[in-house]
Amino acid sequence: MAEKIRVGVLGATGMVGQRYIKLLEDHPWFEVTYVAASPRSAGKLYKDAVANRWLIGAEIPANVANLTVEDANDEKKALGKCQFVFSALEMGKDEIKALEAAYAAEGIPVVSNASANRWTEDVPMLVPEINYEHLNVIAEQKKHHGWDKGFIAVKPNCSLQTYMMPIHALIKAGYEIKRMVVTTLQATSGAGYPGVASFDMIDNIVPFIGGEEEKTEKECLKILGTVKDGKIENAALPLVSSTCTRVPVVDGHTACVSLEFGDKKPSLEEIEKIWTSYTSLPQELNLPSAPVHPIVVRHEENRPQPRRDRETEKGMACVIGRLRECPVFDVKFVALSHNTKRGAALGGILNAELLKAKGYFD
Repeated sequence: MAEKIRVGVLGATGMVGQRYIKLLEDHPWFEVTYVAASPRSAGKLYKDAVANRWLIGAEIPANVANLTVEDANDEKKALGKCQFVFSALEMGKDEIKALEAAYAAEGIPVVSNASANRWTEDVPMLVPEINYEHLNVIAEQKKHHGWDKGFIAVKPNCSLQTYMMPIHALIKAGYEIKRMVVTTLQATSGAGYPGVASFDMIDNIVPFIGGEEEKTEKECLKILGTVKDGKIENAALPLVSSTCTRVPVVDGHTACVSLEFGDKKPSLEEIEKIWTSYTSLPQELNLPSAPVHPIVVRHEENRPQPRRDRETEKGMACVIGRLRECPVFDVKFVALSHNTKRGAALGGILNAELLKAKGYFD
């Protein structure tokens, strides 16, 4: 078997970082050889740094437990210890942006979960099934900064991945989507740890998540955009109106979506056919974390449900139900995805698999 690529995890002691550690335990391509976190964890063995806050519900992988945690703020510590890093940093956006650039400048590619670089014009914000062509902007990014081997690629906000693949599938099939109204019901794990106080969540719904509606309404336009003159030019449509709420669910973001099409309107039968036949480059390349069926349609009147459906395709599918006509727009449906897998660490791993398959780590 070919030697595995050595990878590092920045922010390795946090919730997303821990998920990276666990999900990479038996990965066929990648092996965690470097972990870094805040100065207060630096110098400790990983197992000691997370001793009282390991949140994943399984044993710490043996190959990582005895790694010494380094200070994530010192990018030079990673040199020679890993070939690229996953960024699950938890600090201010300006600090993250500067630190990710510092790693890239040292020749270490950064595959990021953080939001700091999502709006950087020459940084691809990837959902691999949708906008893999945005990888073409990396060459200009490296040229712009004078980087040799280093670069930055990011993933979008977790809630967008609940419904972006079905949207893209319809656009890819030739249907213009003019307007979209989205209401998200987002799991508590999306707030990290310790997250939202239990007193606020038990027997309650919180109808506000800071910054989330802006991300919902704008990030989709970058994902659907095109590479032009070395930058990503946002799409003009659809116009999106969103309401984002936090609900007492541990994992699994749900979205209620209404769509208005342009002049050409598909039937419900045609929409379902488009969704169930949807595949893209990750499936063609048979990437290890890619779902065989990226979109799964359920016909029960009360599905999808987080507890029953979030693990579909190992947590990497968009599960759709309640597809029906809309009396205000054209159609509406309910969609679900696993926010800490597709929407976070496993989505980041799929991004890295795509980058590896396309030769960006060579």
